[in-house]
Amino acid sequence: MAPFSIVPAGFDSRRAATEYIESEMNKRIMFLDGAMGTEIQDLRLSEEEFRGERFKNHHKDLKGNNDLLVLTQPKLIYKIHLDYLLAGADFIGTNAFSGSSIAQSDYGLESVAYELNKAAAEIAKDACVDILKESPDRPRFVYGGIGPTNRTCSISPSVENPSFRNITFDELVTAYTEQIRGFLDGGADILMVETIFDTLNAKAALFAIDTLFEDGVYERVPVFISGTIVDQSGRTLSGQTGEAFITSVAHAEPMAIGLNCALGAIQMRPFLQTMANFTSSKIICYPNAGLPNTFGDYDETPEMMAENVKVFAREGLVNILGGCCGTTPAHIKAIREACKDYKPRVPGPDIRKSKLVLSGLEPLIYDENSNFLNIGERCNVAGSRKFARHILNNEYEEALAIARAQVENGGQVIDINMDEGMLDGEAAMTKFLNLISTEPDVAKVPIMVDSSNFAVVEAGLKCAQGKCIVNSISLKEGEADFLRKGRLIRRYGAAVVVMAFDEDGQAVECKDKLRICERSYRLLVDKVGFNPNDIIFDPNILTICTGMEEHNNYGVEFIQATSEIKSRLPGAKISGGVSNLSFSFRGKENVRQAMHSVFLYHAIKAGMDMGIVNPGFLTIYDEIPQDLLKICEDALWNRDPDSTEKLLEYAQTHGKDAVAKSAEEEWRALSVTDRLKHALVKGVTKYVVEDTEEARLNTAVYPRPLNVIEGPLMDGMSVVGDLFGAGKMFLPQVIKSARVMKKAVAHLIPFMEEERLANLQGKDIEDDNNIYNGTFVIATVKGDVHDIGKNIVGVVLGCNNYRVVDLGVMTPCEKIIEAAIREKADVIGLSGLITPSLDEMIHVAKELQRAGLKIPLLIGGATTSKTHTAVKIAPRYESPTIHCLDASRSVVVVSNLLDKDLRDDFIADIAEEYEEVRDDHYDSLKDRKYLSLQEAQSKSLKIEWTLPENLPPKPNMVGHKLYQNYDLNQLLPYIDWNPFFHVWQLRGKYPNRGYPKLFNDKTVGEEARRVFDEAQVMLRDLIDNHRIRAEAIVSILPANAQGDDIVVYKDESRTEMGGVYYGLRQQAEKDKESNEAYMCLSDFIAPASTGIPDYIGSIAASAGFGVDELAAKYEADNDDYSAIMVKALADRLAEAFTEKLHQEMRRELWGFAPDESLETQDLLSIKYQGIRPAPGYPSQPDHAEKTTMWKLGNIGDVTGIELTDSLMMHPGASVCALVFAHPKSSYFAVGKITKEQVLDYAVRKNVSIEEVETWLRPILSYDI
Repeated sequence: MAPFSIVPAGFDSRRAATEYIESEMNKRIMFLDGAMGTEIQDLRLSEEEFRGERFKNHHKDLKGNNDLLVLTQPKLIYKIHLDYLLAGADFIGTNAFSGSSIAQSDYGLESVAYELNKAAAEIAKDACVDILKESPDRPRFVYGGIGPTNRTCSISPSVENPSFRNITFDELVTAYTEQIRGFLDGGADILMVETIFDTLNAKAALFAIDTLFEDGVYERVPVFISGTIVDQSGRTLSGQTGEAFITSVAHAEPMAIGLNCALGAIQMRPFLQTMANFTSSKIICYPNAGLPNTFGDYDETPEMMAENVKVFAREGLVNILGGCCGTTPAHIKAIREACKDYKPRVPGPDIRKSKLVLSGLEPLIYDENSNFLNIGERCNVAGSRKFARHILNNEYEEALAIARAQVENGGQVIDINMDEGMLDGEAAMTKFLNLISTEPDVAKVPIMVDSSNFAVVEAGLKCAQGKCIVNSISLKEGEADFLRKGRLIRRYGAAVVVMAFDEDGQAVECKDKLRICERSYRLLVDKVGFNPNDIIFDPNILTICTGMEEHNNYGVEFIQATSEIKSRLPGAKISGGVSNLSFSFRGKENVRQAMHSVFLYHAIKAGMDMGIVNPGFLTIYDEIPQDLLKICEDALWNRDPDSTEKLLEYAQTHGKDAVAKSAEEEWRALSVTDRLKHALVKGVTKYVVEDTEEARLNTAVYPRPLNVIEGPLMDGMSVVGDLFGAGKMFLPQVIKSARVMKKAVAHLIPFMEEERLANLQGKDIEDDNNIYNGTFVIATVKGDVHDIGKNIVGVVLGCNNYRVVDLGVMTPCEKIIEAAIREKADVIGLSGLITPSLDEMIHVAKELQRAGLKIPLLIGGATTSKTHTAVKIAPRYESPTIHCLDASRSVVVVSNLLDKDLRDDFIADIAEEYEEVRDDHYDSLKDRKYLSLQEAQSKSLKIEWTLPENLPPKPNMVGHKLYQNYDLNQLLPYIDWNPFFHVWQLRGKYPNRGYPKLFNDKTVGEEARRVFDEAQVMLRDLIDNHRIRAEAIVSILPANAQGDDIVVYKDESRTEMGGVYYGLRQQAEKDKESNEAYMCLSDFIAPASTGIPDYIGSIAASAGFGVDELAAKYEADNDDYSAIMVKALADRLAEAFTEKLHQEMRRELWGFAPDESLETQDLLSIKYQGIRPAPGYPSQPDHAEKTTMWKLGNIGDVTGIELTDSLMMHPGASVCALVFAHPKSSYFAVGKITKEQVLDYAVRKNVSIEEVETWLRPILSYDI
């Protein structure tokens, strides 16, 4: 029966269509469609429209299940496909990104998965057929987009159980198989495994694809693969680099491979370049429309994105271009117009045809020019009693430490074997490999899955996202078994070790080894389609010197077979278990080490590529005592029938204790110079500090501590390099040598510091700043009391040997200038959190210029930005003025500024970059359109106030309620921990963003957990010992709207005005097709003209009383960590206090939601009725509105929470907010406003335009 196939429209066969696609990609750049989700979201479909008639009674909400629309709204999906085809797309994707049964189970629709995917392909196919009628000379194609599902096979969802997975490889294969069947039955022309954040998920999809094709059910179609680099680290979410990712999936032989999602074109370019350099497949790329803005939207217009993507085409990086999140048919049309005339990428040679390429989180490339590959052998229950004991006792953390040590000692591949009679090998292999994936230092290297039970091998392959080595298969069970296993291994994407066994047993002599290996090679290459470079032969290293004469030639047979195999089987590699050679001398470690080194020295010359060897269990060939070397050489080459007896005699007379004593006496008698060289070459740390000190004290030979480094230490490392290059020393030994070097240098550093200080004193230099890398003066500017970020920058720079002069908070400009001059600052840092701080920074820059200073200026803080720094601050100061995103970046910036070799180029680059930022900013002001204030007011939020559901709720309390010395224990359930981790710059990567998932993150999870645990201890101490105090006031007052303002009355008679909250209205033009209102906070309050009484609430809360004193005490004890911690916790408590009070207002004081029962996460997700915007934030960006709140509630006097001159609250850990009760109230951002509204606002407030512009500078649509 012929394989099932739906031939693409316009072709007479599947093969013809595939050949057309390949031919077109060689001639021109082809184009994908853009985002389906963006187009669907713009339709603003209701729950009912998602459900359709068929699912109207379904038991779960279906809104948001975009894939379901192929069944309930197929015409809408068809229209989107057609729009993309008309825009110029060659390929359109099925609307089934989440169409697997796994993803659909969230909606209770797993049973319709096959139908859904088939329908998705059919609808897209219909669009392609219809467009072909209009342009018959240009066929279009459907790709079945296989998304990653909402589960990950490489990451545990449980902090407490890192080896747990909520999905298995087999479950993924089953789900993907169903989805792929649907696509193929519906007529998909291509299969695209896309948005890959976990390579193991992708490998399951590729496994399913290959199985369907190999089984002959379906005719093969081209496969595209697209990964997702999640951030600027250049790695997938599961930790792989781009090269490692390609290596892991290359076995699928994709027609095209590349990147999509997560990044915009600008951010994606370097990673795309790396991938293009590493594959011979065509390159596909479909980035987002830039990075998401604050509201999750994408700001790149079609023209902007086309310009950014054009770089890929111009540089010859791509064959297929398209768009992901935020892109529309207009984007695709613009991209096609910008790129269609450029030549497509011409792929380079396939690296896999000449090299063995493996991967863990990182790639490992091996060819004939590489050094010997060490395979760590200690994670083997059969070969290591210690490892076996840990595994059998379920001590997996301890077992993991052994794996870590193997990598640290130079193991480039880790062999893992769980073959033990009392062990469930499959379960043990699965658990251990799942744990390894949580250890980047181990997971970075490839895994060798080692078992004589193929079920255990498969269990291991199902847990490894990288490209592994399988150890091993053989012809022992016949050709059919051998081919079955070979095909499966290829399907999993692994390399394979083939033992020299056949149906007659183990090969002993060279001719039999060669015969079996050649037969195996031909079967794998010719019948399975194995890449020859992925075949590793183990021609059996057998034990010599056993006392049986027939065993004496085993070493010779192996080396001869190695040479023959390498010459006759192109691409094949040679490996073996080295310890087998000396098995008869167990316990005689000095003899075994020598035998191994002699064997490897000759076997590597003959062509041996790698070996399973304990990286710490080798000696250096040239360091073997001559008498022992001769015995080992004779034994290996079978030149002396008495070799066994001689080795035994040597082992007895040079036993462990004797050898140690003799060797110690021998080299310890050398000169100190030679002892240091010896220690480096041998990797001996025991005496290095002692010997380094002896050398340092010998001032006649080494006048300065530095001379010890420049002399014997560097000499010793030169010897190490020579031995390594000659193949007489192996990588693990080089690593040991480096450790010795580091220990010696660490001992000398304090003496070099002392020498510098002495030199300073001798020259009568008063300060000792030369011992530092530079002096950094930092301050929070005048009017701002926030200092957590500033303190972290200081600590980080201090740890990097910079002298940090911290001027504290509320620092006047003149104090900053005085300190910079007095302290001879190399760099000045300004920090600020609030909007007025931006103006103060501009002022400081102007004053630095006026004072004639030439010191670089760094700008940082939550409200600061690169754009503001480039546009507003840098032009006021001729010296370098640079925005720093976070503390870690500050080290890079400062070091570049102070490096005389890098400084000029760095400053020039920044100046050029900021000039571009300024140009872009001013261009954006020209392009942005605004409504007149009158027009914006006419499009305000319209509420029918007379309807019963819109009538404002009458509060249970009108007036003020004071909360004094509030019980902090009551606030703990309301704490939002996410901002706490932001303070410490601990940010997880998807899907481990946010608390508590952050603890699962492989990079920062462990540190986040440690900081969190320490925070709990401090929090308990703060509360139990009453070290800080919380105070608050809540107000609910009569109010009505008058235009864009909210009038607050003194009492319910509403005859006397107590104050006015002035409002600002959105003016930036929105989508012309949108019906969105142009909002102002007054829209949520009933207008006075309606005669309907309304109310407005407010909260002012602080948990900061006592915090400054505590922080000062910690700082006096040089405990910056605790000082930062106490402030961070106080901030969390203040926010939690506000959350708690707002809940009490809704339930009791105002009482409009008496039955509200929300979990903490729901509260933090704002699932309650009403809002609580704060003055100075997006809904009302004017900090000056706080004065009205303080006046109405007499807040400063009754709570002690005061406003500074710049309207910051003191204590710093304080929060204030207005409270709106109406169910239609919602958060919004005013955005940019025109001068017309500024003038109107100034008149309403009866203040000068200059004062308004000062407070509203960040939102002005014009320059001042």
